[in-house]
Amino acid sequence: MLKNYLKIAWRNLLKSKGFSLINISGLSIGIAACILIAVYILHETSYDKYVPNSENIYRVVGRLEMDGTTDYTTHFSANLARTVDADFDEIEQAGRIMDNDLFYGAGSNEIQIDDEPMQHHEEGFTYADQAILDIFSIPMVYGDRQTALSEPKTIVISESVSKKFFKDQNPIGHVIYLNGNREDPRKITGVMEDFPTNSHLHYDYFLTLTGVEFGKGEQDRWIQSNYKNYVSIRPGTSVEVFGQTLGSTVVSKYLKPAMAAAGLAMAETIEKNAKIYLQPLEEIHLYSAAIETESPFRNDIKIVWIFGTVAFFILLLASINFVNLSTAKSANRAKEVGLRKVVGSSRTHLVFQFLSESMLITAIAFVIGLVLAQVFMPVFQEMTGIALALPWDSPIFVPILLLSALVVGGIAGFYPSVYLSAFSPINVLKGKLRLGSRSGGFQTSLVVFQFTVSIILIIGTLVINEQLSFILTSKVGFEKDQVIQLYGTNMLGDKDEIFKAELERINGIESVTISDYLPLENTKRNGNSFVNEGRENIDQTVSGQVWQIDEDYLETLGIELIAGRNFDKTITTDREGIIVNEKMVKELNITDPIGKKVSRFGQLNEIIGVVKDFRFDNMKERVEPLAMFLGKSNTIISVKTNTADMPALLVIIEGKWDQFAPNLAFRYAFMDDTFARMYDNVRRIKIIFTSFAFLAILVACLGLFALSAYMVEQRSKEMSIRKVLGASFKGIYGMLTQKFIYMILGSLILASPIAYYLLNNWLKDYEYKIDIGWQSFALAGVLAAVMAIGTVSYHAIKSASINPANTLKGE
Repeated sequence: MLKNYLKIAWRNLLKSKGFSLINISGLSIGIAACILIAVYILHETSYDKYVPNSENIYRVVGRLEMDGTTDYTTHFSANLARTVDADFDEIEQAGRIMDNDLFYGAGSNEIQIDDEPMQHHEEGFTYADQAILDIFSIPMVYGDRQTALSEPKTIVISESVSKKFFKDQNPIGHVIYLNGNREDPRKITGVMEDFPTNSHLHYDYFLTLTGVEFGKGEQDRWIQSNYKNYVSIRPGTSVEVFGQTLGSTVVSKYLKPAMAAAGLAMAETIEKNAKIYLQPLEEIHLYSAAIETESPFRNDIKIVWIFGTVAFFILLLASINFVNLSTAKSANRAKEVGLRKVVGSSRTHLVFQFLSESMLITAIAFVIGLVLAQVFMPVFQEMTGIALALPWDSPIFVPILLLSALVVGGIAGFYPSVYLSAFSPINVLKGKLRLGSRSGGFQTSLVVFQFTVSIILIIGTLVINEQLSFILTSKVGFEKDQVIQLYGTNMLGDKDEIFKAELERINGIESVTISDYLPLENTKRNGNSFVNEGRENIDQTVSGQVWQIDEDYLETLGIELIAGRNFDKTITTDREGIIVNEKMVKELNITDPIGKKVSRFGQLNEIIGVVKDFRFDNMKERVEPLAMFLGKSNTIISVKTNTADMPALLVIIEGKWDQFAPNLAFRYAFMDDTFARMYDNVRRIKIIFTSFAFLAILVACLGLFALSAYMVEQRSKEMSIRKVLGASFKGIYGMLTQKFIYMILGSLILASPIAYYLLNNWLKDYEYKIDIGWQSFALAGVLAAVMAIGTVSYHAIKSASINPANTLKGE
């Protein structure tokens, strides 16, 4: 029987090639989208689950609620890990990572291997405790994991770094020098396997924290926070209860007394405002949007949900098309159903017959969808920025595909099979059956739903594109155009000022500044607490950034000075002076700030200038208070240019570089490009929305094609009679398309509030954002209407042009 069902199903597919092609195409697109996004979701939700004992590993996180704002931190004092390890039996191990490039060695470095003269730029450095290797059970290629970082001046490198510099040789015992410092060798004691792509840790170099102290007393100072802390909890521990105990103990027993000893007024309210809790390792990647806004490696669970929802709706739209197309064909199959019933077929047999056709179409669509997913995987990788692949090696991948095909085929084919099998043979064979009288409203609802989803995606694409354009073109308070960033300039040593002077003599260069503190993500940051002079034990401190800049910084970056003066290195007292932004003045509640002094851990600094607020993080962040000191932080030199021949200028600059650093490659970037890369995630969302909006419209247009075909089949005789009675082509065309205009208007009315709500929630993540205007909704409606009418017009024109004699000759 099944063989007979499939044979008849195949014949019907071949008999109605056009309908079959549309059906299979729509389903294939939906299935391909679902497969691609399913692979993405599986990857994103698999982060850190590869780590043995991952369910018992946690990261320490702090939350501070003050003045209506909530701030998070993953950085704590150097002594937190060893303190909680000693105080709590529930903790098996505690370890620290210090990747703050404020300190020597973390972040990126220029390295030398043994006695080689050439310097190599490398990134991915961090300091780590020996316990980190143990907590994460990091596999080793060479060396002993249990002792690799237990001695001072040791370093563990990744397998890819080892192959890069040592080929297939064992590098244990070789020495690495950082930034030309031959007095501080780091001995290689281990080679670890590369972190997988689904790890929230992305390091190639572990510098040992054994024997390290960044400043006198730093390892015992509770109010200096630079270390990320991870703990391994003993199995069976109630983490929720223990986390509260750990947090309250650390705050009351250690942080509060330390703040009181430092004379900080916040010590009185710290227990009320500050909380410390444990974040599960497996949640770090997707649930840290508010915690680590600066991390380039984390994702947001909202994005995963959006991807999954879009994939579901694309497949749902394709399934709706299947229902509409199958129902549209009912006029052609009514007599077939009638004859089958007359010769003894039961309704159950007919249901199975039509379900078999549905399963066959779905099976073909799944095969094509799988091929499409494989073909477009590189494009999808580019869209997401992640190296993804179909999991052919997974034993459950093929069974899941087969099960999905059965489910989709069964759900999509259920309504058409029940609807078609319900025809009355007497009415069908007498020609009295009015097809669609009970299903027309249902089909119309399905198409309205399709276009509602499509319009939501179109509006989302337009608004996201507008927000991205706003970000990239709005004034940020500094000049990023025509500014070249030169990297690795710390290798110039005491020649950096001479190099700067040489650059300033070049035609086409306006000014040059030496500073690592730039208004761009992933450049140097440092935070401190400030309070007005004489109010140290009275007022709450203001947290702000502390940047080291030189006297040419403001001019080079075009930052506006609105009060006071700039730094002057010939004035000795300027070393104790600061230039602050408007936000700092506001937060400290200072009137006439020039000449006033602020206290920073007991050190007084006089305000000599105030600059207009400028944005130094992405637009999701509010402008923080900022204090700039005269000093040197010389890994990056920024060059403001004024030339029409940038390639020629770069050749000249590179020539100067080779004179000063012959063993170091010339590396540079344009500040506007670096600024634009801060918003790569927004670009990806834009591309994804645009792509899926196109797919949704395409699939929805296929649905309209089905409904218009269905309508023409039902009303062909009516239109012929109207033509005989004198109806014009224009009148018939308008009559057939009018209904669809109403459907699009209905879809726009339904989609608009939903789209506004969703996009307004998305924009809440941005401190600086556009206002959602009516133009995006109107344009989305126009686009949807144009596409819909263009699709419907095929059948409308065909019906309006038909010769009435061909339709009515049987009457």
